[in-house]
Amino acid sequence: RLTAVVRLVAGPGVALIVEGRAVGGAAAATAQQATPAGVTLPACPKAGLNSSKDAPLIPRKAYDVPLANEGVLRLGLRTLIMGVVNVTPDSFAGDGHADPTSAIAKGLALVDAGADILDVGGESTRPGATPLDVETERRRVGPVIEALVNQTNVPVSVDTYKAVVARTALNCGASLVNDVSGLRYDPALAGEVVARRAGLILSHTRGRSSDMYSQASYKAATEEIVSELEWSLKAASDAGITREHVIVDPGLGFAKRAEHSMTVLSQLERLRSLDRPILVGPSRKSFLTAVIGNVPPAEREWGTAGAVAASVLLGAHVVRVHGVRAMVDVVRVADAIRMHREGLSVTTTDQG
Repeated sequence: RLTAVVRLVAGPGVALIVEGRAVGGAAAATAQQATPAGVTLPACPKAGLNSSKDAPLIPRKAYDVPLANEGVLRLGLRTLIMGVVNVTPDSFAGDGHADPTSAIAKGLALVDAGADILDVGGESTRPGATPLDVETERRRVGPVIEALVNQTNVPVSVDTYKAVVARTALNCGASLVNDVSGLRYDPALAGEVVARRAGLILSHTRGRSSDMYSQASYKAATEEIVSELEWSLKAASDAGITREHVIVDPGLGFAKRAEHSMTVLSQLERLRSLDRPILVGPSRKSFLTAVIGNVPPAEREWGTAGAVAASVLLGAHVVRVHGVRAMVDVVRVADAIRMHREGLSVTTTDQG
């Protein structure tokens, strides 16, 4: 047990505090390099794994999620990558596109880079964002979705909480709806999903973009997030959406301060109680700056890589990212580690 605070330098001006607890493995080795004189750390464990003593890694359950247009999303064998296509000039990530042509080109490039799913959004839902009118959002996403459906062979999702926008997107060929509100903003959205037998991603949030941080108060963050996602699942069921059509998302960064996002990500396996596949979207989000420093979104890719690897190892079925090419490698390695830990064989074909 430590009797002093150990500061591990994590980046420019950033320190990770390890206080009053033992640190093992690579973390202990790093800590010892920065340990003040007179502080004794526990020895590193001997090399080699013993399956009876290793921390448990719960096998990831497989799911087949029905999509619109008679599609099926098979989840569990490997982690799928959802590439983000923002058809909005005010995206927090700095990758927005003001015109359909450039957005379509971006979507095609993401598929070439290895994206398994595309998520097209026309309204920024970053904290503090101003809501967009329905007609503008429809005009932004409709042509982009139609072109990507016709020019790729991957499922296309629409990132919206509005029923009218979802209807337009599904008519243009989208296969699933990514609702950041978890059916809290526009209950009529559920009817559009039912009518087209589409897939539905239910994300956790509280309040609206303009005031979500005022509701970022939790006594037990993960338990409350799971409970509130249960509410969304019940709302979907009550509206006629069968549970097999649904994917859940803990909503990192939405009505959550950095410590809440880190907590729910570190306890991601607790979402298994919902018995639905899990999508995680850590890409370039501000909670990463609590660790890597106050850098702009475009410079958060290394932090994103760490969060993506953790998501895969803790049971995510899908990760939603902006920089697809780099994250393909991260996901492949994390999947391989996970499969070896579960005692499964892995080949490049499995990963491809």
